Amino acid sequence: MNTLAKQHKARYTVADYMSWPDAERLELIAGEIYNMSPAPTIKHQGIVGDVYNQLKQQLKGKSCNPYVAPVDVVLSNADVVQPDVLVVCDPAKITEKNIQGAPDLVVEVLSPGTALKDMREKKLLYERSGVREYVVIDPLEEYVQRFCLQNDGHYGSSDVFGPNEVLHLRSLPEIEIQLWEIFDMNPPEAETGLTE
Repeated sequence: MNTLAKQHKARYTVADYMSWPDAERLELIAGEIYNMSPAPTIKHQGIVGDVYNQLKQQLKGKSCNPYVAPVDVVLSNADVVQPDVLVVCDPAKITEKNIQGAPDLVVEVLSPGTALKDMREKKLLYERSGVREYVVIDPLEEYVQRFCLQNDGHYGSSDVFGPNEVLHLRSLPEIEIQLWEIFDMNPPEAETGLTE
């Protein structure tokens, strides 16, 4: 729940955000403060790490850079978020302190306390800001939902993937995420009993 935003009716800016202490993880969406605590679960962090590691290995030597939270992404003067995992292909957006502008790919792993914000406020923000591909991972139900920016500037209907599938990223050609690895499951071949 967004307790800080309810306590304060004022709208905040990036300058306000940058002046706050680092001890508490916060996000700024449409000028409202969103508290990201409590800390994510071990399963959540394991999935974040696995996604980041797969992207890092496959993007080695390419022009795109993966990052893992906490990294500030400044999308406007009233929007600063910290996606779980992101990929930026435009080096002009990468500064010493933060990312300035829309990443090419954003991955959010749902937590009970932030799932609604991820699926509503952040999805709309990413769409409005021009994030080409938005991937949402549900660690409890073990599925993945993917939204891609269409020519009209809006996300189309989502694609849904199960834990035994491969997610081929549209924003990053030739890059894929093996979902059984992030959900800590046996590969599909092992489950069906097939051998080479």
